[in-house]
Amino acid sequence: MVSTPTRRDFLGIVLGGAAGLSLPSWASGQQRGPHAPIAAARLSENLVELTGAGGNVVVVTGPDGLVMINGGVRERSADLLQAIAAQTGGKRVQALFNTDWHPDHTGSNETLGKAGAKIIAHENTKQYLGAEIFVDWQDRTYKPLPPQGLPNQTFYTSGTMTVGGERIDYGHLGQAQTDAAIYVFFPGSNVLMTGDALSVGKYPIPDYTTGGWLGGLVAANTTLLGMANADTRLVPGVGPLQTRADLQAQHDMLDAMMDRFKKMMKQGLGPEDIIAAAPTKEFDAKWGNPDLFVATAYRSMWLHVRELGGIV
Repeated sequence: MVSTPTRRDFLGIVLGGAAGLSLPSWASGQQRGPHAPIAAARLSENLVELTGAGGNVVVVTGPDGLVMINGGVRERSADLLQAIAAQTGGKRVQALFNTDWHPDHTGSNETLGKAGAKIIAHENTKQYLGAEIFVDWQDRTYKPLPPQGLPNQTFYTSGTMTVGGERIDYGHLGQAQTDAAIYVFFPGSNVLMTGDALSVGKYPIPDYTTGGWLGGLVAANTTLLGMANADTRLVPGVGPLQTRADLQAQHDMLDAMMDRFKKMMKQGLGPEDIIAAAPTKEFDAKWGNPDLFVATAYRSMWLHVRELGGIV
């Protein structure tokens, strides 16, 4: 029989070694440290990337205003918007995309929502941002945003818009790191914003508390690979620009882990047993401490155990 830990046991596994875990940026509280400078880099004639605000931000410049993809953390929102104004001559932000509900991407929602900007996101992001969410593997509760900070234009599948001649394709990534995850692709500039479906230097975390799971992350990476080519610049949720080869490496790691974890679960192993067996060891030099990844991946797979088959 597969070992199924209680919530108390699971929190003990995850939080007991929290100091050495590779936490995702939105869960690590890294924004509490000294403020990094907001840096800007031009990706194409119409696209500028800004870093240092807690999460990567891309701004599209149009003749009548701007479109932002993600908004950093709330603590850096004023600095971020000031930097954007300096880069764009003070043009108004007309629309803001949220690639998921995480606080390192939604920190400018309230300010821009009050200013009348359109906030575009998957419908699940609106639901999560409008509710109190308890994330048990963090033992942390996230409070809802005020109404002005909630997405006011939502979608379920995909969409397209054009800003200043720059086509913007966007779509749902399914149950990836969360079931609110989306991509934003600029085919003319060959720039793909992946959000947290692509992780740099840390294992991606399938947040099962908001619908994410390991199998969904594999599928989302497959979707992203289908849009990218060798020249595509990939903008992750946090971290430096990546290539299709980097995305392929993450996909292959996740796919291998999916297969290994499934076999180990069929043997009746629980998360502590799997962590002790070190199934990720050849990948740890690239992605860091695997304990949180293994524990959350296990729990996420348990929630999909019927479709995996052969475990119970």
